[in-house]
Formats: sequence, structure tokens, C-alpha cells
Amino acid sequence: MKKFLEEFKKFALKGSVMDLAVGVIIGGAFQAIVTSLVGDIISPVIGIFASTDFSNLVLTVNGAEIKYGAFITAVINFVIMALIIFLLVKGLNKLTSIGKKEEPKEPTEKTCPFCQSKISIKATRCPHCTSALEVDMEM
Repeated sequence: MKKFLEEFKKFALKGSVMDLAVGVIIGGAFQAIVTSLVGDIISPVIGIFASTDFSNLVLTVNGAEIKYGAFITAVINFVIMALIIFLLVKGLNKLTSIGKKEEPKEPTEKTCPFCQSKISIKATRCPHCTSALEVDMEM
């Protein structure tokens, strides 16, 4: 049991877990803002065209109420949240890439000087024309 608790403590105090917890808390708070935006601003504006509060649109079928206005409101909430999260992640990725320079990759192929075919950089003989290649051949 002691080993289990030590492993759990190590896991829970990892930086990524703490970042996730902070993200969930901020996301929950931000969701309230988006819900208010959709419920208090966007739905009434759309409701102008429907002549009623958009989130209260209901379809009654055999006595059952289908609250399609509330569903559409939830879909709008989701789309706005997804767009904002996408933009935040894109911005954070751009910020973290600033100052990082991509190191040039070492070439894995070279050109045979005899037949001009692409061959492995480690090749000592061309597999296409079977010519013997110099070891320090320039690319």
C-alpha cells in the first residue's frame, strides 16, 4: 500500500497533471462565459428571426417535448469553445516555437556521380549501375 501511495504521489505531482488540473478549472470557468454569451446574446439575436427566445424552441410530438432550441444552443456553445481552444493551442504552439531553431537534418541520400540515381548515403556501390563509389563522395 505504501508503494502504491508513493507512485500516486509521484504521478499526481507531475507537472503535466498539475497543468491539466489548472486547465480543467480554467476551462470550467470559461465555459460559464461562453454559455452566457450564447444564452444571453447569440440565442436572443437568433430568436429575433424565430419570433421567440431561441433556447425555448420546442417541438411537441405525441405529447413528448423535443427541445431542439436547447440542443442547438448546446451545439453553438461547443463550436465556440472548440474554436477558442483551437486558437489558444495554436497561439501557445507558436509562442513555444519562437526561439527554437530547427536543426538541419543530415541527408540520408546522395546522388550517384555515374548514373545520377538517388542512393543511400552509406552506399559504397551504386545498386543501379553497380559502379564503385568513393567513400568521401560529396553530395
